[in-house]
Amino acid sequence: MSGSSATPGYQLPWVEKYRPRYLRDMVGNAATVERLKAIEENGNCPHLLVSGLPGIGKTTSVHCLAHALLGDAYKEAVLELNASDDRGIDVVRNKIKVFAQKKVSLPPGRHKIIILDEADSMTPGAQQALRRTMEIYASTTRFCFACNQSNKIIEPIQSRCAILRFGRITDEELLRRLVQICEAEKVQYSDEGLAAIVFTAEGDMRQAINNLQSTWTGMGYVSPDNVFKVCDQPHPLIIQEILTRCHTGDVDGALDKLDDVWSLGYSSLDIVTTLFRVVKTMDTLPEPVKLDFIREIGWTHMRTLEGVGTLLQLSGLVARLAKLSMPPSAFAW
Repeated sequence: MSGSSATPGYQLPWVEKYRPRYLRDMVGNAATVERLKAIEENGNCPHLLVSGLPGIGKTTSVHCLAHALLGDAYKEAVLELNASDDRGIDVVRNKIKVFAQKKVSLPPGRHKIIILDEADSMTPGAQQALRRTMEIYASTTRFCFACNQSNKIIEPIQSRCAILRFGRITDEELLRRLVQICEAEKVQYSDEGLAAIVFTAEGDMRQAINNLQSTWTGMGYVSPDNVFKVCDQPHPLIIQEILTRCHTGDVDGALDKLDDVWSLGYSSLDIVTTLFRVVKTMDTLPEPVKLDFIREIGWTHMRTLEGVGTLLQLSGLVARLAKLSMPPSAFAW
């Protein structure tokens, strides 16, 4: 699209623009990626079951492997079905079987690849129907399952696959990748702003890159305040102040701060989740106190997930946290 610099053309989302094309470009999970590189060099791909949290490179790594193994035949020899597709028994009987039977010219020793993304959302009936299909067409077709929870895949399929587990990407690896993107896109940022993005992402590379692009596009500068505005999360410094006041026994001050956060419109789940993430990183709290705080926050998190997400519930949590920090003599009658 032509035009002046004031009217920029269409921009590809950075999460797609900087998606790795080769296994060597993958970030994090070095041991698991090395196993995939060994498969790439060997050329004989087994059925794969790749599990792990969202946004850490499961599907991308499978696509990188498929590109490396199949080369120019990738388009014809790869079938990808996502959770958005209907994947009941009919799809297994029709789409998957038809593709497995299809004849494709491939390099010697290579196989067609069927990628089933979000495989843990497949119905048990559809998974049962896959068992025999995997065995019948094993000479020509390989299956790659990507899922968040491998325990939702039935045992017979698990036993037919090589299982690869992806862990969350470390903060250092996330930060290194974000700095590379900032330099490539000429993004103006502060170190604290990138640290805020890493904090909000929790090891999710996709979310980190999306948050970076949203902050830069919307605010023009990546600073902590801008990041938390765009991501719409309670500011960790305010949450840290609540926890500090609880630790010193200042219940009234902690409740006042909680009211301030609640009045900004955050949900109780947002507040509880941020409390949990902040308390883990607070060096000022002694280890036993930190563990007690995490236990109490965990119980409140469970109640909030069950639907009891009121200000009264959060106020009770603050009171219990303050009580944990007070000496027993403070409650003597």
